[in-house]
This record gives sequence, structure tokens and C-alpha cells, in this order.
Amino acid sequence: MGDDTRWGDGQAGYTAFAGPRCIASGGLEDVALKAKAWVDGGETVPVVIYEDATGYSVHPDLRGSREDVLRGLAERRARTATAGEEPRRSGPGRPKLGVVSREVSLLPRHWEWLNAQPSGASAALRRLVEEAQRNDKGRERARRSQEAASTFMHAVAGDLPGLEEASRAFYAKNPERFAQLIEQWPDDIRNHVHRLVSVALRDEAEATRSPTERG
Repeated sequence: MGDDTRWGDGQAGYTAFAGPRCIASGGLEDVALKAKAWVDGGETVPVVIYEDATGYSVHPDLRGSREDVLRGLAERRARTATAGEEPRRSGPGRPKLGVVSREVSLLPRHWEWLNAQPSGASAALRRLVEEAQRNDKGRERARRSQEAASTFMHAVAGDLPGLEEASRAFYAKNPERFAQLIEQWPDDIRNHVHRLVSVALRDEAEATRSPTERG
């Protein structure tokens, strides 16, 4: 398998399995073409491609030539990008960029603390909001990577021994017990699950670190 793929850094990772065997890992185009070669080679074991960031399967159209497959992926990406764009506003009412002034209601002790900050109340409030946004982003990333590992496990290991116990150990953050429970799973499945779980544990640790520890 390829190196551990970290999401959130602009590089989406995908992994293709034919039964318990991993046949490709990397970017979607590369994985889709390798899956196509597997299918075109007459292999009877179905191929399923999983998105590492979510654990869910994706289903690119592998029919036709390599160029057809790549064209279909490009069109799919274009549709996704278009759907994600916010509608542009024009004419009267278009919001201006920059600072927005609004009324804020706080208790007297809150105003005392803010007014005592060297940078002033407004700067202190902005700093607090930005810190809260960073914390929320870290927690959301941890939640998504945890769900990705769990989703993939239940998708590929539903008939494997120890799945439910392993899932409980995973959510209990007991990596030693978890490793024991999946030791007998097929090598490729076990290795990929370990990769996803290691990312989930890393993101969880990062989300719970204090701002000082993050540097």
C-alpha cells in the first residue's frame, strides 16, 4: 500500500480493495485506472474504491478507455466544484470586506477584563473568536477521521471476527486491545485500518492539546 494519506492538506487519498486485497492507493485518477486494469484483466473479484477521508466507497465509471475514465472523473470534479460555489451577489446590498461593527452585550466583569487587555477590547475579542474557531476546526477534523476509520472497518470487516469488540476498543481509545482484536484480519485490511486509526488518534490528540502545546 502507499504511504499514509492525510486529508485536509489538499491531497485526497483513495484505496481500492479487491476482496481483502489492496490493489491501489493514492489519488483518485491513479486508483481508478489501476482498478480499471484489474477489471479489464478478467479478474472476477469485484473492486471497491474507498475514500480515506470518509471511509465511504466511491464509484467512478470504469467503462471505456483510460481517457474515458479520466474524462469522467474530470467532469465529476467540475460538477462538484460548481455545486460547492456560493452564488455571487452583485448590485446593491453586496457586503463590504473588512471590519463589521455590531453591538455586543457582556457582563461588567467581562468588559473589565477586555478593557484591561493591552491590545484593546476589540482585538481581544477577535483573538478569542479566532482561537475558538481553531479549536472547533480541530475537533471537527478529529470527529471526521474517527468516523472514517469506523465506517471503513464496518464496510470491509463486517464478517471478520472481533469487529464489534474492536470497534468498542477503538472508541474507548485502547489501541493495544484494538491491535490484539484485529491481529487475525487479512493483512491489507488490517494495515489500512491501522493507518486510518492512527490518523484518528493523531487528530484526537491534536484537538485536545492546549494552545501553548500547539506552539
